[in-house]
Amino acid sequence: QVHLVESGGGLVQAGGSLRLSCVSSGRTFSAYAMGWFRQAPGMERDFVAGISREGGSTTHADSVKGRFTISRDGAKSMVFLQMDKLKLEDTADYYCASGRYSSGWYDVPGSRSEYGYWGQGTQVTVYS
Repeated sequence: QVHLVESGGGLVQAGGSLRLSCVSSGRTFSAYAMGWFRQAPGMERDFVAGISREGGSTTHADSVKGRFTISRDGAKSMVFLQMDKLKLEDTADYYCASGRYSSGWYDVPGSRSEYGYWGQGTQVTVYS
């Protein structure tokens, strides 16, 4: 059974930084792309960043490009989201996701339907 557990969320002042972590278990970590999504109250769950199965390729949403960085550690089966220069509009629940199917070496899925497993989410609140 695939299991994803996020951590690292919290309360941070605008301009500050947070690092989210997600540990994966139950499947061969290196065979699947990983992603981060976020959902603000009353909004859709949106793609934030994705990384290919062994980290050779990444994609970041325009809204976070230059501020957030996704990375992964195969030895620990973990994926991270380094969030810098946080803005009020970054406030949301952040979800880690694992690709639905084993993907190509440089494929980075960008839609919700391409991810088959999700963590429970971690809350990020940015205040002024």
